[in-house]
Amino acid sequence: MKRIDFLKSVALISAGTALLPKMKLFQDSAFTELRGGTGIFTMRGGTIGWYVSDDVTLAIDSQYAQTAADFLGGIDSFGGGPETFLINTHHHGDHTSGNSTFKESGYRIIAHERVPVLQRQSADDGSTVVAAEETFAEQHEIDLGNEMVHIKYYGHAHTSGDSVTWFREANVAHMGDLMFNRLYPFIDRGSGASIENWITVLETVVDEADNDTQFIFGHGNPEFGVTGSADDLLHKRDFLSKLLEHTQAGIDAGRSRDEITNVNSFDEFPDFISPSDFLSLSRNLDVAYRELTEDNG
Repeated sequence: MKRIDFLKSVALISAGTALLPKMKLFQDSAFTELRGGTGIFTMRGGTIGWYVSDDVTLAIDSQYAQTAADFLGGIDSFGGGPETFLINTHHHGDHTSGNSTFKESGYRIIAHERVPVLQRQSADDGSTVVAAEETFAEQHEIDLGNEMVHIKYYGHAHTSGDSVTWFREANVAHMGDLMFNRLYPFIDRGSGASIENWITVLETVVDEADNDTQFIFGHGNPEFGVTGSADDLLHKRDFLSKLLEHTQAGIDAGRSRDEITNVNSFDEFPDFISPSDFLSLSRNLDVAYRELTEDNG
C-alpha cells in the first residue's frame, strides 16, 4: 500500500465513525478509568490504554501527535510516576503517529519486532519514523511492582505484528486492532494479515482470560464501545469465520470474485457497521478471497 493511501486509510478508520448519526462516540472526557490503575483515552485514532501508579505511567498506543499531547497533558490528573513506558500494539499510523510526542517526553517505547519494520515499510516517502527501540519476538514482561504487564505476540492476524497487553493484577487486556468491536475491520494483507490465524488468536486469548477479564479494543461501533468481555471476542471470531465460510462456498460453487464480494451485510451480524467504504464487508470479503486463492496457488 502506498503511503498516501495508507494515511487516507487510517484517517478513515479514525474519523469514519464520527460521521454516523445518533451515536455518541465518547463521554464528556476523553479519559475513562477502568480498574486497578488502568483506563482508556479515546479521542482520534486507536484507543489508548493506560496504567498509573506512584512510580509508573504506562500508555498503550499513541494515536497522533496532537492527541498524544492531549493525553500527556491530562494523564497527570490520575496520578502516575516518573518511570514511563509506551507500548505499540502494531504499526498503523493511528496507533503510532504520536510516538515522537511520547519519546520527547522521555517514554521508553516497546513493541513486537515486526512493528518497526512495518512502520518503515509504510513510510516510503522518506518521512521520519519514531519506532520502538526495545522489541521482542514472542513475549515481554514489565514488573511495575504492584502490577505485572505481559505483552504477548500470537502470530499473524490483523497484521504480522499485533500484540496483546495483559495487566495481570487488574485483569485487563488491551487488544489493539485485533478487535474492531462490531465494525468491519481493516485486514491488512499487505502487512501479513491472516484471517484464519486471527480466528485462532481470538480463541487463544479467550482461553487465557477468565469471566472477569475486561478487554480494551482498538476501535468500536459507538453503540457498543471500545471495552468489553470475552463474548465480544468470540462474536468477532464468529464473524471472521463467516467471512471464510461465505467466500469458500462461493469459490466451490464457481462464483466470480465480484459475485462473492458483492455483499453489504450478513444476516447473522446485523450489529456490524461500515463507517466508510474502506471499512466494509465487501472489502473484507475481497481479502478473504485473496487469502483463500492466492495463498493456495
